[in-house]
Amino acid sequence: MNQESRISPRRTKVVFTIGPSTDSEEMLEKLMGEHFVDICRINMAHADHDYVRKVCRRIRSIEQKQSRPISIMMDVKGPEIRTGDVDHPIELKQGEVFDFTIKPGVENSEEIRSVDVNYSNLVNDIDVGSVVLVDNGLIRLEVLEKDAARIRCKVIIPGELTSRRHINLPGIKVNLPALTEKDKRDTLVGIEEGIDLFALSFAREENDIKLLRDFLDENDRHNARIIAKIEDQSAISNLEAIIQEADGLMVARGDLGIECPFETLPIIQHNAVRSCLSLGKPVIIATHMLESMISSPMPTRAEVSDVAIAIEEEADCVMLSGETTIGKYPLECVSALTKISKAIDRHGKKFGFAENLELSSDKARIQHSAVIMANASDAVAILCFTRSGSMARGVSAQRPRTSAIFAFTNSENTVRQLRLHHGVVPFQMIFCTEPEATVARAMKELVTRRYLFPGDKIVLVSDILASDRVIDSVQLRTVDDE
Repeated sequence: MNQESRISPRRTKVVFTIGPSTDSEEMLEKLMGEHFVDICRINMAHADHDYVRKVCRRIRSIEQKQSRPISIMMDVKGPEIRTGDVDHPIELKQGEVFDFTIKPGVENSEEIRSVDVNYSNLVNDIDVGSVVLVDNGLIRLEVLEKDAARIRCKVIIPGELTSRRHINLPGIKVNLPALTEKDKRDTLVGIEEGIDLFALSFAREENDIKLLRDFLDENDRHNARIIAKIEDQSAISNLEAIIQEADGLMVARGDLGIECPFETLPIIQHNAVRSCLSLGKPVIIATHMLESMISSPMPTRAEVSDVAIAIEEEADCVMLSGETTIGKYPLECVSALTKISKAIDRHGKKFGFAENLELSSDKARIQHSAVIMANASDAVAILCFTRSGSMARGVSAQRPRTSAIFAFTNSENTVRQLRLHHGVVPFQMIFCTEPEATVARAMKELVTRRYLFPGDKIVLVSDILASDRVIDSVQLRTVDDE
């Protein structure tokens, strides 16, 4: 075989957000079967329950045809403050006095325009002199005074205000529940449809994660994983505790860049990735990865560098939002991420945050031995045989230098969940009674798919049966000529 024809899998995973640009069967078949996306995100800020059911079932149907299950993530809205509906766009002018009304229907003076907000307790959370940011920070106001019915502000940065715009309050902790009634209704639909991952927006402390986990447990979805989205200063203050409690982290740079000074955003991202890798938890970098490609077939040079940094940091996933919901070039976006990822894997210099991972168990030390052996022998791949996925997750957490991680499991749910983890290519396979037969079948599958060639060095890590008990083993092998 020609070694140049070797298939080199993308190590950084791709999350795409589904929307009008990508929800057709034809587009999903291309994304899943030709561009190998790993996770489909459904944003509940814009999706209704009928849409969730429709796209989940469409994705599962395509999985069956392509024999390649992917993960579906539901992004629940969390504690969000929005303006109400307006009949016509309001063009706010600099210096204008403007009211946010807390009680709908409150009469206002004809000279002062206003809009309702959906959070009645806002007046108690906010202080005179506080900053109010609207529509992703495009409009900026300062609080002049307040009473039980309204918050009166002065427009500092003007702009056009339309219906249901998001409100940010930098530095202010609002007393909204971490899991709203809408979130619960949405989550129940996600449970019905077998959602694999739930992303909790505006997670502020570890108890927010516990609330969602308890709700999932009460509704028999114990194996669903929770991704905490960090989006404000409270989350930054409680970062390590949030990471410890969650199954993974999303660095949601959109709201972070509004809630925190924008110049601190690279530092926050850097620290978040380092903390996740030091604790062995997966991390997703999100928002504005390839924003210009919503309308352009090529990324900007700055976007290429931004994506490259996330890959050098060895984040598990990079995420596309508007690029794949309303963008004109969703396939080109995934292709761009793949090209950048593979180029950095071949020629880039990684930050090595995983070297700080504490080996707190014998199993972690076994996984570490496998990675050390693979690095020292320049092994093409590490093969993991795992039922729950923990073996593959542990190897991934230690970030092998060049070896791909091929995980074989007898569970379809495990395949889907492993889509989240850096460098892992999961396969579903029935395990043979004889372990050596299972290994032979796995190697044959990888040779057939051109991931491996005869003569390649590989490392095997698995639990094996020896004298009536299961022990973990690490082996260095050479792919046979067959």
